[in-house]
Amino acid sequence: MSQVKNYISGIMVAFILAVVAKFLSKLIPYHVISAGVFAMLIGMAIHPILGKITDVKTGINFVSKKVLKVSIVLMGASLSFTQVYEVGRYSLIVMTFTLLTAFGFGNLFGKLFHMNWKLSNLISAGTGICGGSAIAAISPTIEADDNDVAYAISATFIFDIIMVILFPLMGQLLSMSDLGFGLWTGTAVNDTSSVVAAGYAYSDIAGNYAVIVKLTRTLSIVPVVLIFSYVNLRVKINNKKYGERVKVKVKKIFPWFILLFLGMVALKSTGMIKEVVGKELADLSKFLMIMSLGAIGLKTDFKKVYKSGIMPMLHGFLISTLVVIVSYLVQNMLGQI
Repeated sequence: MSQVKNYISGIMVAFILAVVAKFLSKLIPYHVISAGVFAMLIGMAIHPILGKITDVKTGINFVSKKVLKVSIVLMGASLSFTQVYEVGRYSLIVMTFTLLTAFGFGNLFGKLFHMNWKLSNLISAGTGICGGSAIAAISPTIEADDNDVAYAISATFIFDIIMVILFPLMGQLLSMSDLGFGLWTGTAVNDTSSVVAAGYAYSDIAGNYAVIVKLTRTLSIVPVVLIFSYVNLRVKINNKKYGERVKVKVKKIFPWFILLFLGMVALKSTGMIKEVVGKELADLSKFLMIMSLGAIGLKTDFKKVYKSGIMPMLHGFLISTLVVIVSYLVQNMLGQI
């Protein structure tokens, strides 16, 4: 019973935070700062207080991980396969260039900054794929130290916070279309939560596109994890430290919620979900996203970010900046801006 109370208390904190964030967002002209951004910033501001209250942690973790996925699944009720195809065919091309940029320059900067290859590639994975999720999936595969994981997450997270605020402003400055901005955000911003915040801060249509692209990008976790499993084995052999092959369980790292999202899109495409119902589910999806972003902010400790050091931060900033530039240039060549 106590565990249930822990869930409820954490969920209620995230719910109240989302309501406050929506209210504050409406006070800003043109909604320049979205409710999701407000939720994250307020969450980080009150983390020192709530971080000490163990009763709410279970519910906050639940919202930040599970509820976010539910919100993405529900978003499928407002989309169709035509939209998915329109974005997906271009996102794969852009994603190929951004992944090559992230890992190529990531290893180059890693050597220049004298960083170990595990930390360097964790940052590259977080930047090129999907932030903390990619880092969490790859770290056990390459047997990374906890310090490396903390550094990598901190390095990618700070850039994401900056981009959540700057991306919509840059999109307006560059007069980007909803499709172009969604594609740019989905391929250049790291974490799913930040993609959601930046995308919907621009427009609802851009937000939908950004999430579709981000989901496509998330799928690259599987081949990348398998590749690094092989790389780690080769490093062991080269160092004459023979051991058992690192086993990668695809079932645990595959983002299964994507299949549910596609199932919801299928129901909408076939007309089984009516427009009115689809709109209601989409509105619910947005609110759940705001709750999730607030919960993620509540879990962020600035003291740990501060202790991460300068070089990993610079490493992550340089790679993220290059990914943003490459994504924009490739889209420009494809005529999708």
